[in-house]
Amino acid sequence: MTTIPLQRSGYPVSRLVLGCMGLGGGWNNEPFAAEHVKQAHEAMEAALDSGINMFDHANIYTWGKAEQVFGEVLKEKPQLRERIFIQSKCGIRFAEGDIPGRYDFSEPHILASVDGILSRLGVDYLDFLLLHRPDPLMEPDEVASAIHQLKASGKVRAFGVSNMSAGQIRLLQASCDEPFIINQLEMSLAKIDWLDAGVHVNQAAAATDIFPEGTMEFCRLENIQIQAWGPLAQGIFSGRSTHDQPESIQATAAVVQQMAEEKNTTPEAIILAWLMKHPAGIQPVIGTVNPARIRACGDAVNVTLSREEWFRLYVSSRGRALP
Repeated sequence: MTTIPLQRSGYPVSRLVLGCMGLGGGWNNEPFAAEHVKQAHEAMEAALDSGINMFDHANIYTWGKAEQVFGEVLKEKPQLRERIFIQSKCGIRFAEGDIPGRYDFSEPHILASVDGILSRLGVDYLDFLLLHRPDPLMEPDEVASAIHQLKASGKVRAFGVSNMSAGQIRLLQASCDEPFIINQLEMSLAKIDWLDAGVHVNQAAAATDIFPEGTMEFCRLENIQIQAWGPLAQGIFSGRSTHDQPESIQATAAVVQQMAEEKNTTPEAIILAWLMKHPAGIQPVIGTVNPARIRACGDAVNVTLSREEWFRLYVSSRGRALP
């Protein structure tokens, strides 16, 4: 398996990340309950048992409750903090009255967001802070000032982005002394535009590609960790009903199941191993908080796909031959 960029940069993080969006209960103002803290305990335990030591948050997840219940676990088991890596994200703001939902990379909002994140988690620092979605009104110098303060104060150790193109990262990096070392993008066997954009070069099919050209190559050249959010595609290849899905999805789910049986592993492991075989060293962020499913994902690090198996899955998901 390819050594991932974060590991090459000196961070001994796991190949998989546990996404914590499902913790804390509903996306509302109702307080979390004891059952939600228990759920967080069980998810973290399953992750650690599976060799996962990195956990992904965002300040908006279940309106902040995901971070709160995670913080409750750390309060009960403070020794865990030095064993794990925590990343969170900021920049998305919910609608308020007649003010619509929006993105906000202003310096005051970034600084206030991090203080809120640290308070909810009950920790002194974040290992990684990601800017969640591109803000059209982003001022790179303002972002750079916020990052400088967060780094100098020890509140954040390293920085990254989410859902950004190569051009957007370059624009930010031109003003920031601190490198952006992570870019989190939606990637899965069902979301393959990041691959199609490469194979469609000089082909008519390129006219419909929407994945930003050169982003994968830029991240590889700059040693930026590509993280995949939504890598399990909401379970459509690993047990969820596919009766309402396109034929290509149904066929691919069957191939995944067949490979899992042949390799004596789980469908989740096959799906994740497919992403992890890419030479960019993709780091999947699994979104489930179900302990059994977390453990099913853990075997991905032990699965090796041949080039032929990898292409079989890719072409099956495309639903058509390569150009």
